[in-house]
Amino acid sequence: MSNDGQPCQCVSARSSAITMGLDLHVNYMRMATKLARYALDHDETPVACIFVHTPTDQVLAYGMNDTNRSLSGVAHAEFMGIAQIQEKFGAQNTAIFKDVTLYVTVEPCIMCASALKQLGIQKVVFGCGNERFGGNGSILSIHRDSCTVPQNKHELIPGVLRKEAIMLLRYFYVRENERSPKPRAKANRKLDVSVFPPMNWGLYLTRSEFEEIFGASKIEYFDKSLDLSTHVDWSLIDCNQDIFFQNLKVECELFSLQVAKKPKPQTISS
Repeated sequence: MSNDGQPCQCVSARSSAITMGLDLHVNYMRMATKLARYALDHDETPVACIFVHTPTDQVLAYGMNDTNRSLSGVAHAEFMGIAQIQEKFGAQNTAIFKDVTLYVTVEPCIMCASALKQLGIQKVVFGCGNERFGGNGSILSIHRDSCTVPQNKHELIPGVLRKEAIMLLRYFYVRENERSPKPRAKANRKLDVSVFPPMNWGLYLTRSEFEEIFGASKIEYFDKSLDLSTHVDWSLIDCNQDIFFQNLKVECELFSLQVAKKPKPQTISS
């Protein structure tokens, strides 16, 4: 408070900045969620991501799980996007990643989290946790690790559109997957659309980190393991996203034409 009892301008500005930042993250996560829906409609595990060039606020790459089509267990969404970036800037040129934010519907697995850290990604924003293989807090915290490329430590923002990411996975797991090595009968599985597990923010952030990212007004969410939103945006996960995907492809293809010059090469250190 100021001397006249009015809120300090610095506090108000900080609150506005947090709100604008969260709105931006939600907007890009909506794009990743639509892409995950596209993957689901094309018989893939509905996990998807987009890579955003932060300084110019442009999407430069996207990725979807491709494990069913490729029959490869390492064909994860993050690697598809990384390959697109490397095609633009060169496989040994990692400088671009320090200006890139990854938006992915599910927490990167340990393998992908390690790759992102070695490349020097700036920030990772994800929807739901990966309780079996998560590399950003659920199982291991690769982004905080000091063993591999210790100078690379990126910011983490979890829980954005978490319920939508969970619902897409539920949609997938009640379907039959004929490409599975051991297909399981799922006819009797029921789709739960109303109950969601608690969000354990402490796996990913300290209480002070949570407040820094989401603001003091939302600290109750951390303390009570609540989701950021009380509802599910069904329009994101129940609609066909074929047109969106075609537009996204064009946007990513145009990115290289809008970049004045490539960043100076920076090789990966061990």
